[in-house]
Amino acid sequence: MLGDISGAANIYIITGYTDMRKSLDGLYAIVMDQLGEEPNEHSIYLFCGKRCDRIKVLLREPDGYVLLYKRLDVVQGRYRWPRNRSEVKPITWQQFDWLMSGLEIEQPKAIKMS
Repeated sequence: MLGDISGAANIYIITGYTDMRKSLDGLYAIVMDQLGEEPNEHSIYLFCGKRCDRIKVLLREPDGYVLLYKRLDVVQGRYRWPRNRSEVKPITWQQFDWLMSGLEIEQPKAIKMS
């Protein structure tokens, strides 16, 4: 199915600021530069700009790439995006859920899964 992220085994968040004017090719280049490898079919890559109210998701499918875009409608709604530095950081599905719910990806009181 087009744009189905549920089959992804890995979720990578590109921390820091991403220029949201970048198209699929520009985001592909960021992944290549920071990971040193092509995006694969088992992973999704998340990007966020300075305003933190929209994200882009790069997804590899068997026959090409898909770019998903989400903009929050909530007034003053923001994603809690890690801004420490430009890097690729793997996150879990639980952290992805927290992020999409407007929470930090690190929840100090959450039970840590081994």
